Amino acid sequence: MVFIILILLVLIPVALVYWEVRKKNLLVWLGSYFKQDWRPDANQAATKGPRHVMFCFVDHYEPQWLKPSYEVEVKRVARWRQDYPKLCEGHRDADGRPPVHSFFYPEEEYRPEHMNALVELCQMGLGEIDIHLHHHDDTEAGLREKLQRFTNLLVKDHGALPVDAQGRPLWSFIHGNWALDNSHPDGVCCGVNNELIVLREEGCYADFTFPAAPDPCQTSTINKIYYAKDDPAKPKSHDTGMRVKVGGKPSGDLMIIQGPLGFMFKNRKFGILPRIENADVRTSSPPTPDRIDAWVETGIHVEGRPEWIFIKLHTHGTQERDTDTLLGPAMDKAFSYLESKYNDGVNWQLHYVSARETYNIIKAAEAGLTGNPNQYRDHVIPRPTFVPQAGT
Repeated sequence: MVFIILILLVLIPVALVYWEVRKKNLLVWLGSYFKQDWRPDANQAATKGPRHVMFCFVDHYEPQWLKPSYEVEVKRVARWRQDYPKLCEGHRDADGRPPVHSFFYPEEEYRPEHMNALVELCQMGLGEIDIHLHHHDDTEAGLREKLQRFTNLLVKDHGALPVDAQGRPLWSFIHGNWALDNSHPDGVCCGVNNELIVLREEGCYADFTFPAAPDPCQTSTINKIYYAKDDPAKPKSHDTGMRVKVGGKPSGDLMIIQGPLGFMFKNRKFGILPRIENADVRTSSPPTPDRIDAWVETGIHVEGRPEWIFIKLHTHGTQERDTDTLLGPAMDKAFSYLESKYNDGVNWQLHYVSARETYNIIKAAEAGLTGNPNQYRDHVIPRPTFVPQAGT
């Protein structure tokens, strides 16, 4: 009897750990976490001068979340239009720039009045707009039609996206339900195995979807900036790729820009294992100083340029349960902490950047450019005009 009890005392914790590992899909990326292969080596880490922190906050901005009444949609958008400028008052980075919020707006939720409210924030220098999309059982033709129609509309009616020399819209992307390139193991929430190719050909220059943990769409590659090459016959071609590095060249089909992923060992609440740190900011996971320090410590960077650190966070900004956190004291304190600890001008310089500016600074690092990253905010992709082009 004693032997059986001892066996149970061993097996039950093991079973609980295994259950939690499976539930959180940790096996997808745990090996990469243990390797810590995104960190710079000792020679790279020994840099002179201040380190630069690029702080990029991307938003799965969904006014029609849970399909509310039109009045609720309007209220959600109005809250951002009214309160985000107030939040940003008094907050500035090393370049004198205020915080900037990247609104990834869903194609399927478009209303011109909602977009106009966001454009007003962008005209104040407080935001930029990019593309979000939820789709299911789609086709290549269907995906192209959605992207072409929506991106051209945003340019012509709102001036909300930059364009290339031929007038083609340029934009970055977040996939709805995390299922980029048909990556969900159940085959839902996408349907297009060559999605990376389609995105590139339609004007997308980078994807900002990840991390997605604990969702099963999470990639095995973590804490890296890399190029993914699409295999049109298979899903989830972005699971691995070639890192962006100083002196390197573009490869594959699409740049993948990831946010920090790891574990929160402090203030663990429930479960056998530590909580996942997945760069998601909400009321249940507020932007506390210990999290900010962990994001900086993760040190996501272009290989060969470890002194330029990229922190890409994500949120769902129109969900009422989180709005007070995102537009209230918690975020205000987070900005203040960043500006006090990571913007002393000697050891650190802070840069509030949009998704577009993040990509431009990454491309500047790849090209071997040095100095203050502020110089490269518009390095490759120009800033949108936020002036309608209809009739031109």
